[in-house]
Amino acid sequence: MGNDKTVTIYVEGKPHEWPKNEDISYDQVVKLEVPEYTPQSNITYSVKWTKGHGEKPEGILVAGASVKVKDGIRFTVSETGQS
Repeated sequence: MGNDKTVTIYVEGKPHEWPKNEDISYDQVVKLEVPEYTPQSNITYSVKWTKGHGEKPEGILVAGASVKVKDGIRFTVSETGQS
C-alpha cells in the first residue's frame, strides 16, 4: 500500500509526489518542470493536463489558476515564448 496522504502526479512523464487533497497551481506545475522558473520570468508556458478528475478529465491550466490533483494526473509543460 502506498502513502494515502499523497498521490503521484506526472509532469512531462516524471513522477512527483503531491499532497492528496491539495490543488496544484500553474506556477507549481511549471516549477516542477523548470525549477528556475519565477512568475516574473519573461518566458510563458502552456500547461495542459490529462487523466484528471471525472468532471474535468483534461484541460489547460493558465497562470493564476489551479486544478484538483488525482493519482496519475499528467501534465505537459511547453515553452510558448515571451509574454
